[in-house]
Amino acid sequence: MKNQLIPALRLTLVMLLLCCGLYPALVWAAAQVAPGRGQGEQITRQGRVVGFANVGQKFDRPEYFTSRPSAVDYNASGSAGSNKGPSNPEYLAEVHTRVEAFLTQNPTVKRGEVPAELVTASGSGLDPHLSPEGAYAQVERVARLRRLPAERVRQLVAAHVEEPIFAFFGPAKVNLLALNLALDELAPLPQR
Repeated sequence: MKNQLIPALRLTLVMLLLCCGLYPALVWAAAQVAPGRGQGEQITRQGRVVGFANVGQKFDRPEYFTSRPSAVDYNASGSAGSNKGPSNPEYLAEVHTRVEAFLTQNPTVKRGEVPAELVTASGSGLDPHLSPEGAYAQVERVARLRRLPAERVRQLVAAHVEEPIFAFFGPAKVNLLALNLALDELAPLPQR
């Protein structure tokens, strides 16, 4: 028994040092050289913070590009998914309701063209990005409500598409906060 217990205790101590000491220290050190020193990249307009570059937020006014649904209502202190599987009846009803709402707001989009990301929540509930397809599906609505030519809004989306560094390192994406802020600069909305 002594032959097994001592190596097990040594391994436990080594893993504690690695996982609870060295690894967190390395992550902290890496964060110190990142933009914002690990505090998040704040986006400011006219001297006030309007959001964070990598944390999603809710855009529910139809004049804006809407973000992906969130199971945690965009509460950054509790990132989580819904844990409901694709065959769960409650979840299917929720997705169906979202599809109907999207089609009502975007009548030029056909049911089969609704991007799944616009009606299903992400695993974190805080995704700040949409695919270019998710943004382009909303162009007609945003252009109509902002009284802008659809082609101009399409160009704005195209200007905000972030391509991956290498083609095999993920898909292209659009940061919704950056896109909606640019939209406000192009065609400001009256304050409510």
